[in-house]
Amino acid sequence: MKLTKAGTTMPTVFRPEIERFFDRIFGPRALELPDMKVFETAWAPSVDLTETQKEFIVRLEAPGVHKENLDVSLDDSVLTISGRREFRKAEESEEYIWREREEGNFVRSLRMPKPVEEGKVTATYEDGILTVRLLKSEPTAKTRIAIK
Repeated sequence: MKLTKAGTTMPTVFRPEIERFFDRIFGPRALELPDMKVFETAWAPSVDLTETQKEFIVRLEAPGVHKENLDVSLDDSVLTISGRREFRKAEESEEYIWREREEGNFVRSLRMPKPVEEGKVTATYEDGILTVRLLKSEPTAKTRIAIK
């Protein structure tokens, strides 16, 4: 997919930068993808969703977030990750000249493309990356129903 503007084309590699630009001007997740819930949050960490034959893997980039401030839940194949990031406040003698680090609450929700085993979800947090693994549900065989 390519974004076009006035006859020019822009590779999708620039989409994350464009989304961050709109997030800063219009608020978090102004350009939400389909099947993702929009929440009023202070900031929105980047998230990747990948797939293997057996599972979906979600990686959320949350440097500076303490593991205790993260919450992961799954409800009807919708994964919701929420949390809070706080930074040390400037000293009384300091005054910010430039500040780009975002802090506060966030919530990200993603609907899995296929059903997952709700009891077999694992989450790990290392080096600022939360990794959630969701085992795909085995497809059920088509059952023929006898009509009486």
